[in-house]
Amino acid sequence: MGVVVGVDSSTQSCTVEVRDADDGRLLGAGRSPHPPTSPPVSEQDPQAWWTAFGSALGSALGAAGLHARDVDAVSIAAQCHAPVLLDGQDRVLRPAKLWNDTTSSPQAAQMVAELGAAGWAAAVGSVPTAAFTITKLAWIAQHEPETLRAVRTVLLPHDYLTHRLTGRVTTDRSEASGTGYFAAHTGEYLLDHLARWVDGSLAWADVLPDVLGPSEAAGTAATADARALGLRPDVVVGPGAGDQHAGALGIGLALHQVLYSLGTSGVVMTTSAAPVHDASGWVDGVADATGGWLPLTCSLNCAKVTDAVARLLAVDHDELTRLALSAPRRSDRLVLAAYLDGERTPDRPHARGMLAGLRSDTSREELALAAYEGVVLGLVRGHEQLRAAGAGADGAVVVTGGGARSLAYRQVLADWLGQPVETRDVPEATARGAAVQAAAVLAGARVTDVRDAWTPAVSSVVEPREGGDDLVRERYLWLAGIPQPGEQREEG
Repeated sequence: MGVVVGVDSSTQSCTVEVRDADDGRLLGAGRSPHPPTSPPVSEQDPQAWWTAFGSALGSALGAAGLHARDVDAVSIAAQCHAPVLLDGQDRVLRPAKLWNDTTSSPQAAQMVAELGAAGWAAAVGSVPTAAFTITKLAWIAQHEPETLRAVRTVLLPHDYLTHRLTGRVTTDRSEASGTGYFAAHTGEYLLDHLARWVDGSLAWADVLPDVLGPSEAAGTAATADARALGLRPDVVVGPGAGDQHAGALGIGLALHQVLYSLGTSGVVMTTSAAPVHDASGWVDGVADATGGWLPLTCSLNCAKVTDAVARLLAVDHDELTRLALSAPRRSDRLVLAAYLDGERTPDRPHARGMLAGLRSDTSREELALAAYEGVVLGLVRGHEQLRAAGAGADGAVVVTGGGARSLAYRQVLADWLGQPVETRDVPEATARGAAVQAAAVLAGARVTDVRDAWTPAVSSVVEPREGGDDLVRERYLWLAGIPQPGEQREEG
């Protein structure tokens, strides 16, 4: 029996799964927290990721009754976009500005103003917001030029952890395609973008990682850091992936099926055989972890919205679900524009939440329902834009993430889509997807073949009740200032 390790280094924590390399059977799992952050300034020290990885790996191996020397392959998936800047001695120069750090919104606005939304969509498949790596590099160039002058390597989160294991400077298509300076449809870095909007004097070709294919090994666990973890030096290390991209692998998402990922952020994605370029700015036309494409739309505000309303109502999530599902579904009910911490899609980094429709008889039940609908209506609007951009997105709908455990999220989503919503037997989709990749690299197989062989069973299906109310939807779109599908993005 071979043993593979899949890693999910997310914003909140590091999750590690140990699996049988042949059949994907879960042998053990562990988790360790990351330092908490909160926009607009959201930063973490990459060393904290490495420390959490070591702790979670030890816990997972202990749960499996195994030792680090039993591991045969490792792949790491992680949160996207955050630049990790190293000097010539591989020392981290500053904390990484995370995907939800919105301080680079002025740089993003300038880039879009100069090249245009259509120009950006044609060049890299997406229109940059403050989430994109290139905007964060531009912020550093403007505010910390001495830091940028010391840079010798620019990595992304999973690249950094892989580098600590292998000593190599690598990335993969899925992660690189969210930077704003890599064109996945041509397989090339756009060095002119970095020279124009970040720094024209830095030798960018020398500091960026090699982009690996989906089943191409990044190397072996041959570093002193890897030895300190107890790994054998012949352990194969996969290319890694972005967290959402690995999550699609772990779920077993097939062509044109749609995945709603309900976590801190809310993401709607689908698989596509062809690249998608959406000039509206709603859809990020990124590459996936199989050699294809994973067009997606992302909201900064998802489960944190219902967390906040549960706190305000002084209830737990089970009670919040009960309140929401028992609320009257009248057309003049409360509507929430759920921009609690600014928003990424649409691009409104300085926005805040707005609640409309308050009456003297407004109930706790209606406020609970408004919280779920405020999240879901924004995500459904993103789903509509995926279709408008030509991504298909017309297959089965799967929901995952922490929010998927709530029947209220699943029921409200089914109601507004007017179709069944399913969950699959995958407690940790991203770590599982990383293990899929590790198994493929270890066996010299195609990652799609392992993904399909390991596709998990459907664990629940929620059928829609009556369909969504057009008047509620219209009021939500008006309150949130959201254009109709196919319209150009409104700048925030």
